[in-house]
Amino acid sequence: MENVVFKDLNLSDEIQKAIADMGFEEATPIQSQTIPQILKGIDLIGQAQTGTGKTCAFGIPAIEMLDPQNEGIQVLILSPTRELAIQISEELRDVSKYKEGIKILPVYGGQPIDRQIAALKKRPQIIIGTPGRIMDHMRRRTLKLADLKMLILDEADEMLNMGFREDIDTILEKVPEEKQTILFSATMPKEILDLTSKYLKNPLHIKAAHKQMTVPSIEQFYLEVSQSSKLEILSRLIDANNIGLSLVFCNTKRQVDELTSSLQSRGYSTEALHGDMKQDQRNRVMTKFRKGQIDILIATDVAARGIDVDNVEAVFNYDLPSDEEYYVHRIGRTGRAGKTGKSFTFVVGREIHKLKDIQRYTKSTIHLIKPPTAMDVEERKIGLILNKVKDTLAEGNFSKYVSYVEKVLDEANSKDLDTNYVTNLEIAAALLKTIFDQNNDQTSNAQDIIEEDTGSKEGMVRLFINVGRDSKIQPKHIVESIASCTSLPGKLIGAIDIFDRFTFVEVPKEYSSEVMEAMKNYTLKGKKIVIQRSNKKRAIKKSR
Repeated sequence: MENVVFKDLNLSDEIQKAIADMGFEEATPIQSQTIPQILKGIDLIGQAQTGTGKTCAFGIPAIEMLDPQNEGIQVLILSPTRELAIQISEELRDVSKYKEGIKILPVYGGQPIDRQIAALKKRPQIIIGTPGRIMDHMRRRTLKLADLKMLILDEADEMLNMGFREDIDTILEKVPEEKQTILFSATMPKEILDLTSKYLKNPLHIKAAHKQMTVPSIEQFYLEVSQSSKLEILSRLIDANNIGLSLVFCNTKRQVDELTSSLQSRGYSTEALHGDMKQDQRNRVMTKFRKGQIDILIATDVAARGIDVDNVEAVFNYDLPSDEEYYVHRIGRTGRAGKTGKSFTFVVGREIHKLKDIQRYTKSTIHLIKPPTAMDVEERKIGLILNKVKDTLAEGNFSKYVSYVEKVLDEANSKDLDTNYVTNLEIAAALLKTIFDQNNDQTSNAQDIIEEDTGSKEGMVRLFINVGRDSKIQPKHIVESIASCTSLPGKLIGAIDIFDRFTFVEVPKEYSSEVMEAMKNYTLKGKKIVIQRSNKKRAIKKSR
């Protein structure tokens, strides 16, 4: 069965919005098969490994079917450990965040029971707990299950391995008979089958085990980062490794758009690819990527299906994938046709546990590396310049430039031979610095440029646009584009500063919002426009 896209499932707008925020676009195999069936209200056995997305497989329909007006406990989820109970509760809170009136509570041993009793008095409708603590509350009659609609046993085989069979029997015998029962287990030993035959009514058995997948023989690295540092570290990795064609994967369409805009602002040649784009737009972007007309393609997993480009040098997991199989699909885009490739995965905080699951699944080693420093990037750029110098030395044919160097040397040493004598080596170093500074200016972060100098004229707003001389942009193109799609007369448009990869234009303050809205989806010289305010500051680069 082919995985389905979440928007094709019969889910409420609130759930769809929450799923999008969580970074999910395509359902995993177990989700694709179980969510529609659970929504029908039938009993179900789901056989799936950890890391296949099974929490959402039962959590999404559980929240969808819950009645927010009813303050009784409607869903009870049994979990083998406190850690898993907490994890499930956090994920269900994410799923339900746009659903009003839904309260979720984990209960487990090791936490003061008085605190849990006080929390139960606030009338949560979903309880996630370990069997021992659930039994304790049932004995105390602090857990009232008269309104129970759904009972879920997660990692049932693990609960049995931990000796919870008697506790489970006690719980299941005391809950209302008219309810839906869902059981998830990685394996199906005889004890599990006995349990299902005793407590489930004509259950549907769905098995969605991981496929065995071969990981490409590429170099795999991961970096421990903060969410806020991802953009800077990605830029440094690209620069320090001199990466040409690369793929960057994000979990959400919103993140793809934001990252594309940010990298374009930094002067990188990049485009977005995701499901909200029309097919002809996606085709154009892919054609440009295959031809090497753009260096970086930023995509979601679903939109990247069918990408088959042999010379991708590196894959970046900007967001950790939601499923282990996605990781394999992603990194498999590089190292093709006998070429070497690299993958870099960004890991934030507790995501390190998910990365360990990926390593176990792929049976491969993902090496921890430190982010490149600013000095690493600088040394790499200087190294590239020096390689060009070596090539020029090998080729010869530079004798006519010797006289220029001799002239500079004579002029520099004509004043005070005792204190300011300049050598040929110093001349070479000065030339290297000049070339490096020029290159750095051309590829510098446009945001840095924006931040560095004086404000624009009073009453005018300075806007950044992600096209420039490299796209053969002239002032007339900017004026014509703005005037054609807004009510702003061309004669009122202010200063236009065009750089290699971006442009700044001043517009009257009262027209700025209209211009930004109208130009948001505008295409100029075949390139989708990214436009944003530049905080009213001039784009004049100071020397560093």
